Amino acid sequence: MTGRLKLVLASGSPRRFALLAQIGVEPDRLLPVSIDEEPRKSESPRDLAKRLAREKAQEAVEKVAAEPDLEGALVLAADTVVAVGRRVLPKAEVIQDAAACLHQLSGRTHRVHTGLCLINGKGQVRQRLVETRVRFKRLSKQDVDSYIASGEWRGKAGGYAIQGFAGAFVVKLVGSYSGVVGLPLYETLSLLAGEGYPVQFNWISPQ
Repeated sequence: MTGRLKLVLASGSPRRFALLAQIGVEPDRLLPVSIDEEPRKSESPRDLAKRLAREKAQEAVEKVAAEPDLEGALVLAADTVVAVGRRVLPKAEVIQDAAACLHQLSGRTHRVHTGLCLINGKGQVRQRLVETRVRFKRLSKQDVDSYIASGEWRGKAGGYAIQGFAGAFVVKLVGSYSGVVGLPLYETLSLLAGEGYPVQFNWISPQ
């Protein structure tokens, strides 16, 4: 489609790519970025999610500027933060992290904050923050041991992936399921449509 706005996803996450595909959106480029994700002193989980999404988008914008074929592209970034109260749980990389996260989440309600940031070709920034409350059942030792053995937790905020085996732990969810997976679809579609991106172009079935 000649003249169509291009879209860059500032992530290499298969989950976010699949969620965009679910609503018929295919990014023109994936540009994973690496930033310091450590919370600042006294920074709330909400503010952390918003800041990291914006920093990821800004980092990707700098890369886009060096690629003439992406001139004027929209840059979309997201970051997901899992918190119990004000305590931010890590993106689990080792078994000890995963086990500690699961013990923290067992039998409790936690919040998943997903920050979205969209920067257009003029440098204008649009942001959204989506908060979802998730309650886990009380996890048995077998639950924890089996989930850790699955390896699903690696690199996941809070040490779990709701779209996988951990979906069986969820007693109640209030908010955006896709936001917990990593990309809230309603808000994403709204941001893209607001910039004139043809989000529904691929919905039209050829007659």
